[in-house]
Amino acid sequence: KFVDDPKYSFTHPYPTTKIMFYPEKGMGPDLVATTGDYLRIWNIGEDGIECQSTLNNKQDSEFCAPLTSFDWNENDTKRIGTSSIDTTCTIWDIEKMCVDTQLIAHDKEVYDIAWGGMGVFASVSADGSVRVFDLRDKEHSTIIYESPQPETPLLRLGWNKQDARYMATILMDSSKVVVLDIRYPTMPVAELQRHQACVNSLAWAPHSPCHICTAGDDSQALIWDLSSMQQPLEGGLDPILAYSAGAEINQLQWSSVQPDWIAIAFTNKLQILRV
Repeated sequence: KFVDDPKYSFTHPYPTTKIMFYPEKGMGPDLVATTGDYLRIWNIGEDGIECQSTLNNKQDSEFCAPLTSFDWNENDTKRIGTSSIDTTCTIWDIEKMCVDTQLIAHDKEVYDIAWGGMGVFASVSADGSVRVFDLRDKEHSTIIYESPQPETPLLRLGWNKQDARYMATILMDSSKVVVLDIRYPTMPVAELQRHQACVNSLAWAPHSPCHICTAGDDSQALIWDLSSMQQPLEGGLDPILAYSAGAEINQLQWSSVQPDWIAIAFTNKLQILRV
């Protein structure tokens, strides 16, 4: 049974678009990051949770462009990348509490960002593209994929941490998940098409290079084995595991510390599933 300890609840001043724990490799600080109006870093102590820093890259204005998502760099944990509706991605140094780099990443709102290594990240946007950036060459980006229907937004992006050749993205109001191989831009290496309604969330397995979980408005959480995706399959790939929730699944997370567990969120519930 989960015990609700009030001292580990905290009020967020603006609806959160994402929340992440510090990506521990061994022992690290007990930190949580959130995005909404700003990027905030929270410290978890014995007496509760307190806001350690609020990071705003528009200090000269009382207005801010809401942040849609962020990702914490596992290989360089002082770096967090945020995406915003103002078309930019911002890389923060959370130790110095300052902007490391800000890039105009897309032509329209940026909806998600994911790290693929020390200084490499990708983003997806309302302009319908997946773009990869290398911080060693900030003037250029590589377009890995564009929506087949012009101007169809891409909402979510997951970069495979176990095999950095692969990433996956979700199109707005689409029941398919597009899997990409960055060595072969523009052409999907696979399309996962067994959801019956639009997909809302995806997560690569933290312990396997060829498994991914997806969830959507059909109340289904599906796990796929992509090890056979290089061979064309008649009728497409089928999931290896399926779970039906009580309602549309909005969010899912695959635990990197305990990879046998996946958490899903729907209506006002959170369920933890054993794989």
